[in-house]
Parts: sequence; C-alpha cells; structure tokens
Amino acid sequence: MTAPRRAAVLGHPIGHSLSPRLHRAAYAALGLADWQYQAYDVTEEQLAAFVAGLDESWAGLSVTMPLKQAVMALMDHVEPLASVVGAVNTVIVQGGGRRPTLVGANTDVHGIVAALREGGAAGGSAGAAVLGAGATASSALAALAELGCTAPRVYVRALGRTGPLARAAHRMGIEPVFRPMAEALDGLLSSDLVVSTLPPGVADPLAADLAGRSVTGVLLDVAYDPRRTRLGDAWVGSGGITVDGERMLLHQAVEQVRLMTGRPAPLTAMDAALGQALGG
Repeated sequence: MTAPRRAAVLGHPIGHSLSPRLHRAAYAALGLADWQYQAYDVTEEQLAAFVAGLDESWAGLSVTMPLKQAVMALMDHVEPLASVVGAVNTVIVQGGGRRPTLVGANTDVHGIVAALREGGAAGGSAGAAVLGAGATASSALAALAELGCTAPRVYVRALGRTGPLARAAHRMGIEPVFRPMAEALDGLLSSDLVVSTLPPGVADPLAADLAGRSVTGVLLDVAYDPRRTRLGDAWVGSGGITVDGERMLLHQAVEQVRLMTGRPAPLTAMDAALGQALGG
C-alpha cells in the first residue's frame, strides 16, 4: 500500500487553477484515497520559505506562473529538459537522507506536444509560429523542435525583452526568428503549426484580422478561459484546426501524476474531471 502523500499547485494568483480537480481525480482512479492535493497562493518572495518547509510527506508540486523560473534555483537537481528550457513546472520530492531531495522537471513540453498531436500535428513541420516570449513560449519552442521545426518564427510585443527566450533557444539548438507582433498575421497564414502563449484576450486583435482569410494549419492556444478563445474561433472559421488550451493542461498534468506517483496516470478519469470542471 502506498503511504499517504501530499501534493499541491503553487502560483499567484491561484484561485483559477484546475490542477486540484485533475490530480484528485487521478488519485481517486488510482485508489490513492489518502493522498491530498491543495492549491497555495505563493508569491516569488514567499516561494523559498514554502519550498524549505517540504518534508517526506510531500510527493511533489505543480508550479505555475510566475514561479516557473524562480523555483529552479531552489532545486537539488534540475532535469535536462527543464534546464534547457529554463522553466520548471513540476517538483518531485524524493525521500532519503536528512531531508528530501527536490528534483525540478518540465511537463509543459510533453503537454504541448500531446495537445498538438491531438489536432493532427505530425513530425517534419514545414513552418511554425509562436506568439509570446514568456516561460511557456520556451516550452513551446522545445515542443515544436520535437515535432521537427527548429526555426520557428516568434512574434512578441517587445523585441527588447526576448533575451531569456533567445538564450533558451540557443541551449536547445533552435534558431527562432523574432518578429514584432504587428507582423504576426502573415506568420499565422503561412504556418502549419501555431502555438499562442499569450494571456487571455491579448490575441483578440489577431482574431479580428483573420476574418476572411484562409488557414490550413493547427493552432494551440494555451489560454483556456474562455474554453475556446476568440483566436481559436477565428482560426476554425478560417479553415484551420484548433486545439484548446485545456488539452495542454490535461496532458501536462497526466505526466505530473506519473512522475509524482510512479504509476501510469488515468487519462480517461482526468479528462472526464476536466470536462466537468469546464462545464461539459
């Protein structure tokens, strides 16, 4: 029998997180009735103290914005993918010794790849675009590289703030081309894979610009509030395939459950819980 363990999602603010629904559904399906999963509102200033308080009763943490980069310095080990990407969204707590060992991992890349494949994306992409330059954009670059695109176009609101993403791309062996957001429409029209990492609503002007245009590729908009964004609606209306952000959320959580419990995650049960949380 597996001993009771604790896990949690950390972020600021955190009230919107669906991670508790997904992980608790997984625990129930796996028969881990004594496992607990909570949500904690933690700022960057509070993060170090929270992590220092972890003991062997903990299985792991899900880490969301704005903590994905700050948490890296608090790990005993960072897995190669997370190190290359420059973002940790999963902390695995391993027992032994006077205190547990903390391992930082990244399951966002897995989530993006799995979500794009749900939309029909395959390897050998001829062209790809990323909207945004934050921590999730770095994971998007790694995911696109796994799908065969090593020279994507990245459209950003401020070219002067692309340094961290450019350095992450260099570590991955990827050569993105950075362009201002004003040029994004042409990039969308010529790409067969698009990942938008922009906050909800920021891509709405692009959605309006897509009216009357024709696209054929797959779009993943990582935002999922609303469940189908205006950009997603416009993409479908222009002939493309949209994968809603909830699919990335689901698949990255599936990988987190596997890492924290050591068991294959119950995808069907977690998918059902996600559907219920989003209103069917």
